[in-house]
Amino acid sequence: MSELKTLTAKEVQEKLEAGESLHLIDVREDDEVAEGMIPQATHIPMGDISMHLDELDTETEYVLICRSGRRSENVGWFLHDHGYKVVNMTGGMLEYQGETKPKA
Repeated sequence: MSELKTLTAKEVQEKLEAGESLHLIDVREDDEVAEGMIPQATHIPMGDISMHLDELDTETEYVLICRSGRRSENVGWFLHDHGYKVVNMTGGMLEYQGETKPKA
């Protein structure tokens, strides 16, 4: 069994602050992202991921985000098993110290 790639919340923050372009997907629920999410992230709740597969590119690497890193890991395995390139942000938004803003 292969391993799911990971980045820490700090590593994601550092990459964004350095100007790197990351494809972020926040899989938390609406009420969670209303409190704040990484501005560059796209919000697709965990339960809706399967309905959005046609919007994702199998050649693009996606960094998955949730509150603590557990739900995003589960989504990561689901996407991985469907041929997508994914990275789980470990520690989730609980450990992310960068800029956030409520979902527009």
